[in-house]
Amino acid sequence: MQSSVALRAEAPSGGVTRGGAWSARGARLRASVVAAATVACFALGCSAERDVSVAPAAGLVEAVDALALSDALEALIAEGRDTPVDREAAYDELPRFTERNAAYYFARAAITGRLVQQRGLRVANLVEDVEHAAMKSVKLDPTFRDGAAKRLLGTLYVIAPAALLKHGNSEAGLEILEALTEEHPDTMENHLRLAEAYISLGDPEPACPHLRRCINEMASLRPDEQRLLEQLFSDIRPRTCCPVADVAGDAVQQSQTRE
Repeated sequence: MQSSVALRAEAPSGGVTRGGAWSARGARLRASVVAAATVACFALGCSAERDVSVAPAAGLVEAVDALALSDALEALIAEGRDTPVDREAAYDELPRFTERNAAYYFARAAITGRLVQQRGLRVANLVEDVEHAAMKSVKLDPTFRDGAAKRLLGTLYVIAPAALLKHGNSEAGLEILEALTEEHPDTMENHLRLAEAYISLGDPEPACPHLRRCINEMASLRPDEQRLLEQLFSDIRPRTCCPVADVAGDAVQQSQTRE
């Protein structure tokens, strides 16, 4: 999720700002990840406009269900091979699927989150839809993919401006991510998203042990997650709270070179 999202970052109403005032980098990070990731749902009355003369990736139009569609899009994003057409096409494909289970709602949340990430304020009304679909997935099966929808929802609550949300705030998002990381400590993406949340809120020190875990087990992260890890270390490098920040960038680069 490295694309910039043109949404104004602000302290969520009802939430708390860890570490005092919002830092410029923290505000930029909050604006940069309205998905998270991640990472939505199909918005009523709002269709994405795309260049129909450019074909989307074959895996998107051939997907047999919403989850396969989301996974195909994420595979493109992980390798840095996705295009605006791919994200918009995935969103437009959602009405094809009729299943209404946890996997479906997670896929809706993830796909529309990626569209918001790409198009910014033009589809800012979709942020609430991301929230709704993620909540629906959690309600139907909180254990789906070891809490993937919880991770998406927690990241959204920390990152998205409060005015675009209906139920959550930054403190709720941190609680979700902290609980999920305790429940599934061997899932490195949990540590990555929790560290991202602390740093985006201007409080990098508690992020340090989670960043260390990610560095030690970097091979389990996707290429785009490794790039996010490098960016997080870049954001905290001028500070002294995390000694591994000085060497983390080299570790990320070495990992990417081996690939």
